[in-house]
Amino acid sequence: MELSVYIPYLLIIVISTYLIRTIPFVLINKKIENRFIRSFLYYIPFAVLTAMTIPAIFSATSSYISATIGLITAICLSLWGRGLTTVALISTLSVFITETVIGLIK
Repeated sequence: MELSVYIPYLLIIVISTYLIRTIPFVLINKKIENRFIRSFLYYIPFAVLTAMTIPAIFSATSSYISATIGLITAICLSLWGRGLTTVALISTLSVFITETVIGLIK
């Protein structure tokens, strides 16, 4: 395709993204005082991130067992206050070891 075909698509994407991000600021110009709405808006990013991450965890490995062990490892390490890098590395290592053991058993 030529560049002239991509320009309209790019402009539509830019305009729609801009409008989605600016309309709330224009329409809501005072602080939200409703406790329910504030807590809802606070937890939305966590819920969306979890909804995107959990299916990816189980589809990234060849075995549900290794994915479950990696997820449990990540949850335990994060609850114990470990940093993101430590959680990611140790969880990845636990999945690798589990996949290796499963491969040796088969």
